[in-house]
Amino acid sequence: MGHRVLVTGADTFWGGHTIRAMEGDPSVELVLGMGQHDPVVSLERAEFIRSDQTYSILNRLVHATKVDTIIHTFLISDSTNVPERSLHEINVIGTMNLLAAAGATGSRVTTVVVKSSTKVYGATEQDPYMFSEEMQRSRATSTMVERSLIEAEALVDDFAIDHPEISVAVLRCANVLGGGIGTPLTRNLSRSFCPVMMGFDPLLQFVEATDVVRALEHAVHHRLRGRFNVAGDGRLPWSEVLAIAGCRPLPVPSSISRLLLAPLTATKVYELPDELVDLLRFGRGVDTALLKSTGFRYLFTSAGAVESFARDKRETRSSGKPAAPYRYEHDVEQFFRHSPAVVDRE
Repeated sequence: MGHRVLVTGADTFWGGHTIRAMEGDPSVELVLGMGQHDPVVSLERAEFIRSDQTYSILNRLVHATKVDTIIHTFLISDSTNVPERSLHEINVIGTMNLLAAAGATGSRVTTVVVKSSTKVYGATEQDPYMFSEEMQRSRATSTMVERSLIEAEALVDDFAIDHPEISVAVLRCANVLGGGIGTPLTRNLSRSFCPVMMGFDPLLQFVEATDVVRALEHAVHHRLRGRFNVAGDGRLPWSEVLAIAGCRPLPVPSSISRLLLAPLTATKVYELPDELVDLLRFGRGVDTALLKSTGFRYLFTSAGAVESFARDKRETRSSGKPAAPYRYEHDVEQFFRHSPAVVDRE
């Protein structure tokens, strides 16, 4: 029997692309995807289960399906995706329910992989040039998204200590580019003008979306344990990133208040959540030697990720508009999977 894998966040970019990777893996016997809304990519052989955002049915599901691997992609790292009041419920309560199900009596889970973010390190003028996995952030967090990620990781750490029989890995991913992912940073870079904090030109690190999915696969197959930074080699000045992406700088006073930013964000002039404001002042770098020591090799450097993003941007502009998003229809999916009228299920 092959692996039986459960992927959370099937209705998100990361969950959908991770499911597609698992579907293409011959060592995976069963793929289950959980999400509150419809999947964002077409599913070839994965089963989709609708759930609330705290995954309250997860305990029952893990017991019934006998999954041995859980990939948790549904930690929210973009504060513009959900209201602040929901961040704790999704990131902390959702992770708590997931871990309770993985460690329950009768569970066959042997591997848990959690996708987190380098936002847990923050971004301040006191930061080291590179954060390694054992380092702590330089200053207490002031943003809800960072706080909820830190709390969720603390739950995972405690779970790993209490369940040494289960391989538990946390992947802290840097700023992601490529694959069509939408974040405040990628949406800013997709416009003709991009915000620059006046007086600052920080060094930033990026990872291409393909490498993030590959890192999740790597963590599963090698049953990694511990925390791992995921980012391409090298750092680039923000001004150089804008030049490669074909953006003109839009200077923003570094002392501008959140109140003054609100109308600019609401009208989509640009997006500057608090955690991005700090990043565009001070930058952030992480050491990736630990993940490489396990045999993982990146396809893209930081500069390569930016160049890949710029190529996609040019192609999208030349074609006029991006492709229409996939629309999941349960009845149609079930027909093609199970109806005796279907002769060729490929």
